[in-house]
Amino acid sequence: MSNARIIGTGGYLPKRIMSNKELEEIVDTSDEWIRERSGIKRRRIAADDEKTSDMALAAANNALAAAAIDVTDIDLIVVATTTADKVFPSTACIVQRRLGLEKIPAFDINAACSGFIYALDVANRFIRTGGATTVLVIGAEIYSRILDWTDRTTCVLFGDGAGAVILQATDEEGIISTHIHSDGKHEELLHVPAGVSSGYADVTVEAAYIQMKGNEVFRKAVSTLGAIAKETLLENGFEQNDLDWLVPHQANRRIISAAAKKLGLPMERVIVTVDEHANTSSASIPLALDVAVRDGRIQRGDLLLFEAFGAGFTWGSALVRY
Repeated sequence: MSNARIIGTGGYLPKRIMSNKELEEIVDTSDEWIRERSGIKRRRIAADDEKTSDMALAAANNALAAAAIDVTDIDLIVVATTTADKVFPSTACIVQRRLGLEKIPAFDINAACSGFIYALDVANRFIRTGGATTVLVIGAEIYSRILDWTDRTTCVLFGDGAGAVILQATDEEGIISTHIHSDGKHEELLHVPAGVSSGYADVTVEAAYIQMKGNEVFRKAVSTLGAIAKETLLENGFEQNDLDWLVPHQANRRIISAAAKKLGLPMERVIVTVDEHANTSSASIPLALDVAVRDGRIQRGDLLLFEAFGAGFTWGSALVRY
């Protein structure tokens, strides 16, 4: 079987920057409180006429340029998102059309903040089993559209953006392993209650927005991420010190710090973008990866650990030789 290797990364962030100071004028909060509780300084907000597919396409084009391949080389598109343009068709199909591609498979995955890891897992399996040779994997979200801007416990935490990677079949080492899990009994700790089959036209306005029991989510995230990191390293015969970089989901700096501590990694070996991007859900890992690749921190041959935790609950990891 072939291995799947990341040959290009790309990111996109909306132009509008919303600072914590601006949020002080919207809800009862403060820059100091937001920074202390989450590590977030600012976030990007999509323009009124900007859609998830717009951001996904921009990130994809940046990844294609970095990979230096022709768009026609792509034979599968997987988009991780919880904020699709439409109920159907999938955002992946919209991106496929706008890239000028025909007939290749394209589909979305919804695993909330773990979405990129889930999408990477699926793409990796396609390549390893010969079902695809060059895969475009995108995480893209516009969470500003599902935020209650009067709820200071949630509206300060999220932002918009998109990240992408190009995977290609190779004999070289690439994605070493992926691990995905879920536990649906925690559904109501982090969810958006409204949905198509539950009759969203009749629900209260509040039900159309993110609802979260923050303290319980925090505790579960810290313990779960620590466990999956150890699971991933143990299964592949690596020690914690073998890692060059931890590239975690960017939900909260305190969660990131706790995960790094459990791995015995100094923060100097952790990619952190939550201060500038906030939580961009499925876009956060590919965005953070792209930032660190482009600024030169992550180099070819480095051993990376991706890990994420999201609503569902879902969680996952990927051990990657970049």
